[in-house]
Amino acid sequence: MTLPLVYSPEVTQALADGAPIVALESTIITHGMPYPANLETACGVEQVVREAGAVPATIAIIGRKICIGLDDETLEDLAQAKDVMKLSRADLAVAVANGRTGATTVAATMICAELAGIDVFATGGIGGVHKGAETSFDISADLSELSQTAVTVICAGAKAILDLPKTLEVLETLGVPVIGYQTDDFPAFWSRVSGLSAPLRMDTATEIAKAHKMRGRLGLQGGQLVANPIPVESEIDADYLNPIIAQAVSEADAQNIAAKQVTPFLLGRIVELTEGVSLKSNIALVKNNAKLGAEVAKVLKGIG
Repeated sequence: MTLPLVYSPEVTQALADGAPIVALESTIITHGMPYPANLETACGVEQVVREAGAVPATIAIIGRKICIGLDDETLEDLAQAKDVMKLSRADLAVAVANGRTGATTVAATMICAELAGIDVFATGGIGGVHKGAETSFDISADLSELSQTAVTVICAGAKAILDLPKTLEVLETLGVPVIGYQTDDFPAFWSRVSGLSAPLRMDTATEIAKAHKMRGRLGLQGGQLVANPIPVESEIDADYLNPIIAQAVSEADAQNIAAKQVTPFLLGRIVELTEGVSLKSNIALVKNNAKLGAEVAKVLKGIG
């Protein structure tokens, strides 16, 4: 049966040429930032990938198709679209089958990237175990996806709004390699350090690519998570940020915000409480991850 995949001309050419490709998610466009910052960021991240020598493939669900790579007009439309589904493993097929427009989370982007033959995916931060999960059981599907889908995910750690120790524990239980890139400390999204040790450390894109290939040779299920610290100049001090995160979480609880609405609410509220500083840092870390993703993708293709 033919898969419902459609490729942009740029990605089509890259696949034909055997060029390095980096998958990019689309929830950052529809649920992560307001317009026009979302469009500017999406275009900026794609440009970083190109300048680093790879081809960007932003993924979204449009018109009953899994779109691998979006042209400028489609990016513009998606950035202003309303009623866009936030898709994970559970509802990806529903959106495709029923013609819903959907933006892909980390989990859904991994699934679509693997279907398209793309090995590397760059994002901001993964989802994880939410604070209070011992009673709410709110744990992101990103974690289980990393244990079953063979894509290397470049991120700035797990989002700082999460319970990071529990997130690392779940990743360990699921057998997901968590690799600190040039760091022994697991980064916390807006902050370079969390006080938690990164289980593994690698200092070059070549090491990361070798590990990716070896997992395939050994028949190990799942991907690997590369935690790339935010650039020093864009970091937000954790002592300043932690009370703000606590306030945002408290407000979410008071308003009974739950499930898929939690992360967008918290990130948006933190942007407000930091007067836009967190948004600037978010953009910087995504671009930083895109650059590393391009480097890993190039090594996997024997370039550089």
